[in-house]
Amino acid sequence: MGKQANLYSYPTVDNLAAHLRTYILSCQKAAFQRHDAFKVAVSGGSLAATLAKALLVAGPNEDPESGPQFSKWEVFFADERAVPFDDEDSNYGLLKKDLLDKIPRGQGTPTVHAINLEHLDDAQELADQYQEALMSSFASKDSVKTPIFDLILLGCGPDGHTCSLFPGHQLLRESDAWVAPIEDSPKPPPRRITLTLPVVTHAHKIAFVVTGGGKKEILKKILEADDEGRSLPCGLVNEGGGEKVSWFTDHAAVEGVSFPRRGSL
Repeated sequence: MGKQANLYSYPTVDNLAAHLRTYILSCQKAAFQRHDAFKVAVSGGSLAATLAKALLVAGPNEDPESGPQFSKWEVFFADERAVPFDDEDSNYGLLKKDLLDKIPRGQGTPTVHAINLEHLDDAQELADQYQEALMSSFASKDSVKTPIFDLILLGCGPDGHTCSLFPGHQLLRESDAWVAPIEDSPKPPPRRITLTLPVVTHAHKIAFVVTGGGKKEILKKILEADDEGRSLPCGLVNEGGGEKVSWFTDHAAVEGVSFPRRGSL
């Protein structure tokens, strides 16, 4: 087995957000050195609110030039639900409300890739069109086997799912498509699209952001890597991503979990 993931744990969500900002900005700096752009994929849930805490508030001694350069950001969604943008289940709608609409004008406007609402009734077409959006950014699928995001920001469900990759689902074995449809999500809404596991694990950096005592039982399984934990989607990302993976949690989410914590960033 290769090197393991990194765990950073903080007393409060505010503490977590401050350190997550430092981490994201270090990923941004590395991305600009590679290609003068920052290609990010984000998932939904409580992540949008935590990102707003992290990205909209600068540190007390931070140089504005080293802050988020949103005009160079290209934002994709790690998964999306086949619903209108004003639906409470829309990951785009959540990110727009919590973060995108609140970015100060002087920091620029990111390029955001949302799903095509004309195909909400056809998950396969929705996935195909979203994959084409990735191809236009990362070069054609024939010339690039797997798109390599600069950073993918993920959550972890109480069942160990991430993106719309669910435990035991056949999509975990998808190895060709970049974006896959799912019509039978065990969590509503049933129709969604998701980045596939190889795309997630090939990113330069992968960060899970998980908070609350309700997550400590599943994090114990995943981070202590028992047989069940290793087979869960989050465990598969840990296994495939190794040291590229970092977990940002509050103390409540990892109470009683036996896994080495890293020092502060």
